[in-house]
Amino acid sequence: MNEDILIAGFGGQGVLSMGKILAYAGMMQGKEVCWMPSYGPEMRGGTANVTVIVGDNKINSPILQEFDTVIILNQQSLNKFEQSVKPGGKLFYDSNGLTTLPTRKDINIYHIPATKTSVELGNTKVFNIMVLGGLLKIVPIIDIQFIEKGLYKSLPERSHKLIPLNLEAFKQGEAIVEVIQEL
Repeated sequence: MNEDILIAGFGGQGVLSMGKILAYAGMMQGKEVCWMPSYGPEMRGGTANVTVIVGDNKINSPILQEFDTVIILNQQSLNKFEQSVKPGGKLFYDSNGLTTLPTRKDINIYHIPATKTSVELGNTKVFNIMVLGGLLKIVPIIDIQFIEKGLYKSLPERSHKLIPLNLEAFKQGEAIVEVIQEL
């Protein structure tokens, strides 16, 4: 079975990096993987999203209209992609910067307060890894050992010294994910 995931937010939030880490981790675990980034010309501060498909079956197309799982990191993405979650699917969000919250009644909804938690810990750069931790606690499609390998593969070598901090942030994300609505 494959898991179709969309991650959406502002450029600079680590949206594409999250997708890349998931994709590398999935490949290293021997899964079928697709990673398809999309971002505006503004890059940092502009909108960005990435489609990641991870699973055991061949992937027919990276172009999807509906997703099993959607991760929302800003209001514009919530407005645009809330309806892209398949009925019965999962929507994860970080409430920082949201003026409205998800309203659908036919999906599972989870809150990951990663921005708030990363600020409290004094390192906002690990925000995106916290989000991955929360996601993979609920949707365990990839083992944590492969997340570590994905970090080594996707981060530049000069940043490898930060991998233990990222793994700690991943565990923090697992601990802070909150169920808002489960079907």
